[in-house]
Amino acid sequence: MTRLFVLGSGSKGNSFAIDAPDGALLVDAGFGLKTFRKRAAKAGLDCSRIRGIAITHEHGDHAGGALALARELGVPVVSSQGTWNALGGPADVSFTQLRPARPAPFAGFTLHTMVTTHDAREPLAIVVETSLGQRIAFAMDLGRSTHGLRWLLGGAHAVVLESNYDDVMLRTGRYPPSVQQRIAGSGGHLSNRIAAEVLSNTMHRTLEVVVLAHLSQECNSPECARDTVEPALRRRGFKGRLFVASQDEPLEAISLSTPVAAAQVELAFDWK
Repeated sequence: MTRLFVLGSGSKGNSFAIDAPDGALLVDAGFGLKTFRKRAAKAGLDCSRIRGIAITHEHGDHAGGALALARELGVPVVSSQGTWNALGGPADVSFTQLRPARPAPFAGFTLHTMVTTHDAREPLAIVVETSLGQRIAFAMDLGRSTHGLRWLLGGAHAVVLESNYDDVMLRTGRYPPSVQQRIAGSGGHLSNRIAAEVLSNTMHRTLEVVVLAHLSQECNSPECARDTVEPALRRRGFKGRLFVASQDEPLEAISLSTPVAAAQVELAFDWK
């Protein structure tokens, strides 16, 4: 069985994990050790199974706890070279490099990546493929949608996608124009509306789980994100489960189905 853990997501910290038959892989480590341990225990994540820490980019809310956690667990950091350099590349932490557009086998997983447009050194969107064939996509701090992003998400069985802000709440909120421009710009984040468009455009019959992540606490709400994204997905025939990540609490572990063989897909899904 494969389970997806959402330990928390937002501007104050992001961390996720995939626990599959060959072990567990952490994706982002934006919490300190004490907070991470507490959330992992509450969610039921066995930290002894973690084989590595994949990092999307170096910003503190995604990587602030990565080096300390890697040292404590004795596992490598897995990231782009640019992210590793931005983290300081310490000699006492092992490093496995991800090269965009090149599948990277790692500890029973295969990682597929592409560079995003966020304002970081070499930020990545990551798809983690398990030995059972599940593909779990993580795409946050994107700045904008691209053809490459839609291609990367297209075959995923589960998608963790940022749905950072509501357009109206951003423009009428307390942020000054310069901050509004950064958030909504090509180096910033995706709005609920764009997240809905991305998911609708990549919708396919084997997509079973969507997690809306990295919600702004200033210019978004779980209700607003869900109310924007879910109708768009359902109109495209999405029959799976939609979750909204919390900044303050982990979600219950999300179990993922084992993908059916290609020859069985037509029998397993309603194509009408």
